[in-house]
Amino acid sequence: MSRKLSYEEKAEQWMESTKNSASAAMDKAHAAANTTGKESEQNKEEAAGFLQQTGEQVKNMAQGAVDTVKQTLGMDKK
Repeated sequence: MSRKLSYEEKAEQWMESTKNSASAAMDKAHAAANTTGKESEQNKEEAAGFLQQTGEQVKNMAQGAVDTVKQTLGMDKK
């Protein structure tokens, strides 16, 4: 049986995920800067797509945290 995560645990997971995503994005950007020509353009496009995907993940995680808080406080009822 899985337990619900506390706000602190969710926030910690979110922060860790954000740090990992930022680190991966920096790595991709660095790799793109170190290549030339067509490879560089392709890496830039991949990095942009990665950053878009990461932004969506962060947004979804934040919404999940908001929903959890609302549910905990009983504010999710219509």
